[in-house]
Amino acid sequence: MRDVAIVAFSQTDTRRSTDELSEVEMLMPVLHDVLDTTGLRTADIGFTCSGSSDYLAGRAFSFTMALDGVGAWPPISESHVEMDGAWALYEAWVKLLTGDADTALVYSYGKSSPGSLRDVLTRQLDPYYAAPLWPDSVAVAALQAQALIDAGRTTERELAGIAARSRAAADSHPHAQLRGDVPAGEYLVRPLRTGDCPPIGDGAAAVVLAAGDRVRELCARPAWIRGMDHRIEPHGLGVRDLTDSPSTRLAAERAGAFERPADTVELHAPFTSQEVVLRRALALEETVRVNPSGGALAANPVMAAGLIRLGEAAAAIHRGDSDRALAHATSGPCLQQNLVAVLEGEPSHA
Repeated sequence: MRDVAIVAFSQTDTRRSTDELSEVEMLMPVLHDVLDTTGLRTADIGFTCSGSSDYLAGRAFSFTMALDGVGAWPPISESHVEMDGAWALYEAWVKLLTGDADTALVYSYGKSSPGSLRDVLTRQLDPYYAAPLWPDSVAVAALQAQALIDAGRTTERELAGIAARSRAAADSHPHAQLRGDVPAGEYLVRPLRTGDCPPIGDGAAAVVLAAGDRVRELCARPAWIRGMDHRIEPHGLGVRDLTDSPSTRLAAERAGAFERPADTVELHAPFTSQEVVLRRALALEETVRVNPSGGALAANPVMAAGLIRLGEAAAAIHRGDSDRALAHATSGPCLQQNLVAVLEGEPSHA
């Protein structure tokens, strides 16, 4: 198989509301920035793939508006996933592995501010037994958190520590929505307080992938994708052990994450309790650097937050801050769908 790398990454500031911008207007500066980083033009891109949600946008085929902004004429090779942009990156990676293209542009975006995000995400649930009850996304996450506490896997105090560490890490991050000392706050749904939950915000992200000889032309220290896989849990919450994530463990195994430890880990854990589950599934050491960007607790633009985890991991390699990074993305309630990627940089003396 060909070697494929992430050669550029860009993201917007995540803001509580972007009423003055359409999705396209929010996305375009990111696309210009990521292409400018590589010196590529739209016409130089061999494959384009995007991730977004019609439920979030409130209209069918909403991605076509963004595609018009990208520039679909002359006709381009393009695809779209109704998922977080991390899954669009997976599709682009496979496309490059086949040799059908040498470069790929991947982008994703989401505006959560116009409606009630907690209610919108209820549409992800099993339509026969769970969704008709309208348990919102925080209530479902609270079931998982309480299951962890009942199993002796964590405490409310430990969850608060995860929130504090994540937002402290984001203190100097230019794109974070919440940073520094954020109060634990009141209970939203016990045992989760406001501080245990992700902020609601709007944002977008984009990456450029390259394969073969094109990689070194575009990036001084590329983030090579050494492995990537995604798996899914059963749809029904009642048939799952919410304190564990076998799909994450299997995806990590298939991606080669357990072959040797990573020095940087970016976990897509919108709720503090989900980091507890993921750390155990990935067998992470307590000393490993987890979410130096602040993670989804600092900025959680739905449909882009998973792609941002891969982008942040790649950016750490580009800067020379990491030699081997593990990135994780999730979609659906209680870590239902999980993607794991292993990224590596070349030795600094090379």
